[in-house]
Amino acid sequence: MKKNIRYWVITVALAGFLFGFDTIVISGADQSLQKLWNTSEWFHGTFIMSMALWGTVIGALFGGLPCDKFGRKKTLFWIGILYLTSALGSGLATNPYVFSFFRFIGGLGVGASSIAAPIYISEIAPANDRGRLVATYQFNIVFGIFIAFFSNYLIGQLIETNSWRWMLAIEALPAAIYSVLILGVPNSPRWLLHSGRDESKARALIGELNPGIDINEQVAAIKASMSKTKKKFFTSKYKKPILLAFFLAFFNQVSGINFVLYYAPRIFEAAGIDQSNTLIASIPIGAVNLIFTLIGMYLIDKMGRRSLMIIGSIGYLITLLGVAWSFYSGAEGIMVVFFVSAFVGAHAVGQGAVIWVFISEIFPNSVRANGMSWGSGTHWVFAAIITMITPSVLAAFSPVSIFLFFSFMMFLQLLWVLILMPETKGKKLEELEEEFTKSIID
Repeated sequence: MKKNIRYWVITVALAGFLFGFDTIVISGADQSLQKLWNTSEWFHGTFIMSMALWGTVIGALFGGLPCDKFGRKKTLFWIGILYLTSALGSGLATNPYVFSFFRFIGGLGVGASSIAAPIYISEIAPANDRGRLVATYQFNIVFGIFIAFFSNYLIGQLIETNSWRWMLAIEALPAAIYSVLILGVPNSPRWLLHSGRDESKARALIGELNPGIDINEQVAAIKASMSKTKKKFFTSKYKKPILLAFFLAFFNQVSGINFVLYYAPRIFEAAGIDQSNTLIASIPIGAVNLIFTLIGMYLIDKMGRRSLMIIGSIGYLITLLGVAWSFYSGAEGIMVVFFVSAFVGAHAVGQGAVIWVFISEIFPNSVRANGMSWGSGTHWVFAAIITMITPSVLAAFSPVSIFLFFSFMMFLQLLWVLILMPETKGKKLEELEEEFTKSIID
């Protein structure tokens, strides 16, 4: 693989770093903001904590439109501007309403990023490396999460007054760097062909991305794919990939992953860890997430997407039941930290490594942006709902009941994977299109 292809993938995947940092940095400011503005559990969950996620829902549902109209590259550039605006606005906010507005702006960037970046990488990646390369985006998400946890702790130690402002505003630096770097990547060759913008440039990129390939044959296959597929998305032709994307995204969130990542300090405090140590107790979560994402990236093109989902589902069950047991038995807080960190590891090697790769693969060329919007939108709707209700749920239910619920949902996920989830590794995007649409009668 040529160095410039790696550079393009890494640059685009930096959108994932901003995604991870932006979504998790709020965990460090969570309780400080509630005390500062003296808000109720409902207001805090609905506005302060989940407003970014409602922006993410909008960004995900409609992010496919600019991807198709203006291209993946331009969309990725404006995503960086949204992150930059959100970071500065949130850090300077003077009241909860202004704060929520700028968090919403950042959420738009996160949602659109979860569409544009996986699509771009999947469209330039060779088939045998596609899983690993698209998973680079997921690696950057968890790297951003790790840096956010570490940054929150460091800023909390160094700055006593209004440390939350610095926690949020610091994101402006990587957002500015990313926005400049993205200007150096080319447009996706499949988008160039799909939009009819520049076939000669598309041909040159296809040859550069796939040395030794028959360019005429590949261009013909892409054009044939686009000419025979319907542009209307919700039709029986796409029933199979639509359902696969929905259930994968649904199970991703009812695992409890955002519940844990957003509210880790509260969970650890409920387990008996002193409030002054909850931020440092969150750092192992980020480290485990990073390590097991690397393992998932290494295995995804070797073992396949389905195998990783099976391993991750079993890991979910063991670790979630372990967290429930720790709270039930009154075990020390360190046991909760251990099982929560192991739960994040199970997520990273399974759902975390697979979700953006799988959804970016299973839809035909002409509706891939719509498909990513559907899958990502489903993911973020459930993420927003869970984040919004968590403060109230924590006040109304015991941690044992909450983690037993997540355990049951992951048992259902395991059954779904074993019975219904297909394997996609090593297949060209046009091959997968044939597989997922050929048996459906319009």
